[in-house]
Amino acid sequence: MVKDRIILGIDPGTTVMGYGILKVTNNKPVLISMGVLELQKYSDHYLKLKKIFETVVRLCDNYHPDELAIEAPFFGKNVQSMLKLGRAQGVAMAAALSRELPVFEYAPLKIKMAITGNGSSSKEQVANFLTRYLKIETQPKYLDATDGVAAALCHFFQNQHVKKEKTVRSWKEFMSKNPGRVKK
Repeated sequence: MVKDRIILGIDPGTTVMGYGILKVTNNKPVLISMGVLELQKYSDHYLKLKKIFETVVRLCDNYHPDELAIEAPFFGKNVQSMLKLGRAQGVAMAAALSRELPVFEYAPLKIKMAITGNGSSSKEQVANFLTRYLKIETQPKYLDATDGVAAALCHFFQNQHVKKEKTVRSWKEFMSKNPGRVKK
C-alpha cells in the first residue's frame, strides 16, 4: 500500500514566487492550494529573501508536506538576474530543509516535458493542462502559481509508485493473457 503524501511545489522568483500543494491519495494527485508571494512591492533584495523564507516555512507548518519540488534556475544572459533567482531558490530550499523536507530540483524543460510532453511549452499551455488534469476551476492572476503546481505534479509523475504487472515474454503470451485487448 502506497502512503498518502503531500508535495509542495515552488516556482522561485524575486518578483513573484509561485507555489502549489498537491495531496496524493491512492496514487492520485489532488490540488489542495496554490498561490503566489508578490515581491515586487519590496525594493530591498534581502527583504525579499526573508519574505520567501518566511512564506515557505509557513506553507510547511500549515500543510505539513512530505517533499519539496522546486524549479531550478534556467541559464540566461543576465548574470545578475541568475544570481538573484539562485538566491531565491536557495532560500526556499533552506526553509524547506529547516522543516526536514527532502528537496527535489527540476529543470524548467523537465517540468514542461512532464506536464505537456513538450519542453518548449508556454506558461499558458502548462496552465491549461493543469486546469484540465487537476480540475482547477479558476485561473490564478499569475501563472507563477500554476508553475508551482507544475513542479509538484512533475515530481509526482517522476516518482509514482505504480503497481507493475507481470511482464510477458512474447506477443503470443500477451495475446493469450489479454484476449479482450487484441483486435483481429
